[in-house]
Amino acid sequence: MNTHYQAPADARLAASLLLLRDGVAQPDGGHRLQVLMLRRAERAGDMRSGAAVFPGGVLDAADRLLHGHSIGPDDAALSAQLGLASGGLDYAVAALRETFEEVGLLLTEKPLEVLTLQVWRQRLLAGETSFKQFCAEHSLRLDVGALAYYSHWLTPPGHPKRFDTRFFMALAPAEQTAEADYGEAMELMWLTPRAALAPEMGLKLLTVTERTLQDLARFADAQAAMAEARARGPIRVLMPRVATSVKGRRVLLPDDLPYAEVGRLDPNGRGDVSSELHAGVLVQLSERAWRVTAPNPGAMTGPGTNSYLVSAPPGAGLTREWTVIDPGPESAPHTQALLAAAQALGGRIVQILVTHTHRDHSPGAVALAAATGAPVWGRTALYPEWQDTGFAAQRELQHGERLLLGAQTTLRVVHTPGHASNHLCYLLEEEKTLFTGDHVMQGSTVVINPPDGDMVAYLGALRALLDEDLEWLAPGHGFLVAEPHAVLRALIAHRLKREAKVLAALQRVGSGSLHSLVTEVYADVPLQLHGVAQRSLWAHLIKLQADGLAAVEQPEDAAATWSAR
Repeated sequence: MNTHYQAPADARLAASLLLLRDGVAQPDGGHRLQVLMLRRAERAGDMRSGAAVFPGGVLDAADRLLHGHSIGPDDAALSAQLGLASGGLDYAVAALRETFEEVGLLLTEKPLEVLTLQVWRQRLLAGETSFKQFCAEHSLRLDVGALAYYSHWLTPPGHPKRFDTRFFMALAPAEQTAEADYGEAMELMWLTPRAALAPEMGLKLLTVTERTLQDLARFADAQAAMAEARARGPIRVLMPRVATSVKGRRVLLPDDLPYAEVGRLDPNGRGDVSSELHAGVLVQLSERAWRVTAPNPGAMTGPGTNSYLVSAPPGAGLTREWTVIDPGPESAPHTQALLAAAQALGGRIVQILVTHTHRDHSPGAVALAAATGAPVWGRTALYPEWQDTGFAAQRELQHGERLLLGAQTTLRVVHTPGHASNHLCYLLEEEKTLFTGDHVMQGSTVVINPPDGDMVAYLGALRALLDEDLEWLAPGHGFLVAEPHAVLRALIAHRLKREAKVLAALQRVGSGSLHSLVTEVYADVPLQLHGVAQRSLWAHLIKLQADGLAAVEQPEDAAATWSAR
């Protein structure tokens, strides 16, 4: 199977170079690393007009003719590093060529006299000669080995001009002086990344430039940055996405929570999908699933609890019958929003499913059932503390049970205890989408609150989901989540890492109460959340006791003293 990267047909191939040097030591002891930036010429209709960018430009067909005038990795080696079948060396050559043309700095095996460089640069800019002729006449070999592959960025769809750009990094040649060409580059600036990012600097920064500067700000000097770049593993393409917000247009990157959902709902880059969750707003996720968020935002609920409406795809002349997953908190506006959604979608609510009976997920079932006559299905928790005591399931769902909602639409019940003993997820088999309730949260971990919460059960349920064929997670709070198996593995790793911290703290202090241990184990968590963190700490300790690594006389007592075994 061909796994080589294929650039979109409408994207121009480009390369850019981050030239680094060390400036004088900062009076405050700050970082010395400087990067060369240029201010682009002002041009009407160009989104990059006047922007501060790094040297670089579009690949030229003649760049391939310069392979024989380079030293360092060959085309096969660079292509493998860039994930290409061939042509990787073209990018490195283009980065060096464009940098020379724009800012006058050239990385070669042997240095040329400054005057010679200046003369040939002017001839190149005037179109009087070619780069190949320049290299041939002076027996130049471009120093590709001086470059470190740094990042890969792709302009999102929907833009009039798309670029597929590879970024390289190199130390600036000390014997040369950068000079603007006054065509592409109107001004050159050696800046520390923090200075370039400072609002008072007033630079117009593209998303890719801003994010790159933020990353460079981590390094104290040029050598540290180069060493990290050379040690990087496989580099994935980064493609911003454009969405809407209450403040207007918003650019999203892969680590922004709405990113995956925006990409799914707007693959062609219209830019009209919201990057925010708003209470009462009906959002179509697929031909079978829609979402309405409840008006209960908070520290534990994020933007609010998600209720999902699921139905078979529409058929000619058929009234759609909707299943609601998690009716949410007791909220008259939310109940009305769900009823209005079903009506707007041309159907009626026929059944109500509950993932678990915490008070932000199930209490709305009473009012919704009364208004629709729909039955409520779910499970009853083993322990009543923190639960919706008014919950009454007309049917106790079993693990593996398959609920047929209509033509080619099936929800499979998956029992996922841990956050709650009665927690259920629902797998929409035809779309490989798992409605996760609170079993998997977006952007945070869930609280495991004994006695109903159980860390052993939680980790076991996470591992069991790794055997499922999943493409999307639809959480009880937040946006759709892509790459489910990677998310599940990260959650398991995070919990085990936290468990190791709990054990290390016990071994270090000898013994302690939950109150004293929480500051040791959750030092990275804001103090105001330590009360909640203490509940998960308790769950970790109970698991360690079951594993024979911790001891306590009364594990059900939150005030008990724990010790290492």
